[in-house]
Order: sequence, then structure tokens, then C-alpha cells
Amino acid sequence: MRVVIAGAGSVGRSIASELLGNGHQVLLIDRNPAAIRMDSVPDAEWLLADACEIASLAEAGLADCDVVVAASGDDKVNLVVSLLAKTEYGVPRTVARVNNPKNEWMFDEAWGVDVAVSTPRLITALVEEAVSVGDLVRIFTFQQGQATMVELTLPDDSALAGVPVGTIELPSDTVLVGIIRNDRPIPPSRDDTLEAADELMFITVPESEAELQRLLSPVRAG
Repeated sequence: MRVVIAGAGSVGRSIASELLGNGHQVLLIDRNPAAIRMDSVPDAEWLLADACEIASLAEAGLADCDVVVAASGDDKVNLVVSLLAKTEYGVPRTVARVNNPKNEWMFDEAWGVDVAVSTPRLITALVEEAVSVGDLVRIFTFQQGQATMVELTLPDDSALAGVPVGTIELPSDTVLVGIIRNDRPIPPSRDDTLEAADELMFITVPESEAELQRLLSPVRAG
């Protein structure tokens, strides 16, 4: 997979390092010469240019790009990059960093954003996850609030502990996409049995979250 990351600050470089470690091709683009620290991510391609300009994105090769990550520290830049990636180059997947939570409402498909990542929201979710077994935690929202990724740690008193995945009737538009057990990810199959303390990851829609909460943790849902 070829990924172009707009914004070569600490966030962009960290993302690049992770992606390169997973075997992907990465190009980092930034208009600030001080950000071009090629020795920090030596296996990446680098481009000194303004990612908000069509000519720069053409030079970055967006026509052959699978994913664009708008990771700069400026929300305006991230929105423009996402929009250009979608409208001018038809990039299949765009991921945009939200720096100011007040701007989160703009990061949707109208601006070419497939996935908006808000650091405060992620940190809040991780804090809530650490202290709230049995509570549904929204990790992030896809596109225009049409789908969400949520997590719940199955409590000891859940009626679903010991129940095979294939026999569970989930709410509409809800899919179990992963089980984390003893710090190891498990791709769920119909024959897998849920266990207390499993971390369950779902893709769902906002209107099904309350029903999913009641199904998984009826005692807490009250």
C-alpha cells in the first residue's frame, strides 16, 4: 500500500515509521524545510512542498496513492488536503487529524474526509476504557456520523459470557470485528465463545449503540 502523509511533524513521522514497519510505502510532504528530517525516517520518501497546492500533490504522486493522511497541525490544511485528494485525484481513503475539537464537525465527506481522528477524543476513550468495564466506549466516527467504532470490555455478569458468537443476535447494522483477549487480537468466527474480560470491537451506527450496550451489559444499562 502506498501512503502519502501531509505534515512531517512528530505525528506524521510517527505514523510513517509505523506504516513502514508494516511493509507499506510512505511519502512525507511538508512545506517547512525544518520538518524535512530525513534521518528520522530514513526509509520514507520525502518532498519539500506545499500540500495545499495541486502541483505539489501531483509531484507527490497522489494519482497512484492508496491512502492520504492529513496529519499537519493546522486543521485548515488538513481539510484542504483531504478535499483535493478526493476531488482531484480520487484517492480511495483519506484520514485527517483534527487538532481543535471545535472543528471536528467539518471533518466529513463534504470535505473529502473518510476518517477523522481527534486526539482528545481518542485519549478520552482510552481513559474511559481503562476505568469502565461494561460501558460502551466510542473510539471514533466514520464519515458524517453514519458509522462508529465502539469498544466494550465484557463484564463478569454479562449474559453473553460463555455464548458462541454465531448465536448472538446483534442490533441492526452492527458487526463484531475483533476480540482482544489476554492482550492478543482474535478475528471472531461463529464458533468463538465470548469470555468475561474480553475487549470487543464493533462497527455499528449511532442509533444502535444503546441497544448494543443493553445486549452486552444489561445490568449496567439498567
